[in-house]
Amino acid sequence: MTLYKFKTFEEAEKQLWCFEPDEAYYKSLRALFRFFCRINPPSCPAGIFKYRSLADADRQKKDWDMQNAMKRTGEQEDTSKD
Repeated sequence: MTLYKFKTFEEAEKQLWCFEPDEAYYKSLRALFRFFCRINPPSCPAGIFKYRSLADADRQKKDWDMQNAMKRTGEQEDTSKD
């Protein structure tokens, strides 16, 4: 494996860019997305939701993500006893 020295973070970041992707690149990308979906499957309630602002929509998505993460780890709080 070749080691590279960079003077700035931007130079190092540019080294990661792929300007001419080939079939192997896309195969790796598909594998990465499949792996991500296995460890963190997307999940949200069915339906159409209306929000007053983009910030409200972002907040709702973060809440859903947190609920899904807590379900996977078994740390969901039981709110039905209120």
